[in-house]
Amino acid sequence: MNILAPVRRDRVLAELPQCLRKEAALHGHKDFHPRVTCACQEHRTGTVGFKISKVIVVGDLSVGKTCLINRFCKDTFDKNYKATIGVDFEMERFEVLGIPFSLQLWDTAGQERFKCIASTYYRGAQAIIIVFNLNDVASLEHTKQWLADALKENDPSSVLLFLTPAQYALMEKDALQVAQEMKAEYWAVSSLTDPALPLSTYLLPVSGENVREFFFRVAALTFEANVLAELEKSGARRIGDVVRINSDDSNLYLTASKKKPTCCP
Repeated sequence: MNILAPVRRDRVLAELPQCLRKEAALHGHKDFHPRVTCACQEHRTGTVGFKISKVIVVGDLSVGKTCLINRFCKDTFDKNYKATIGVDFEMERFEVLGIPFSLQLWDTAGQERFKCIASTYYRGAQAIIIVFNLNDVASLEHTKQWLADALKENDPSSVLLFLTPAQYALMEKDALQVAQEMKAEYWAVSSLTDPALPLSTYLLPVSGENVREFFFRVAALTFEANVLAELEKSGARRIGDVVRINSDDSNLYLTASKKKPTCCP
């Protein structure tokens, strides 16, 4: 896959997508971090544009994980349910603030017999999406265990957490509380589609409600975290500085210019 190839026009993010609910969000900022914006303007994002960030999607059997991914990646909804065997993945490419950025969305099996196989693919995730069905109380109760299993293979301080039901119902208040306890961002989405009837006809939302906005938010926050990590890497060394190696120097990170930076301190 050529991650430098042109990105689809509907995958271009020029600003930070907003959260769905402020009471359960990773942060309420309306814009990207100033350091991230500045770094992108000066093309000092290091290796971010060349990396593929891993996102794992976990949750109980038949809560809608595959439907959620297919709605965003393929704009389809398959009514004929087929359980995922082991794992599957889709690649989605974005352009965020002019920088190419790729997400690898891992669709994991919810069946108990495939849990050991799926868990081997959890490692190295930069975002964890925990899916449940608001019409199924047990699937919400199980979200904390899914989180615990995923964090066994990842550093809790280095991943972004998202909690999302595949369907709406009256359990949203409880779901918001769970999201707050997990320190996850809450999103209510639906992969169901039937463009023949208006939204008001349904108790369930139609036409992939919030799915596009949700994945844009995941991509944007993951991108922001990657750029900030690059900016913090190697201490005081700034992305874009020239690395000069000289056997007479004890400090190997000498910059080519001593000018004081105009932004991104």
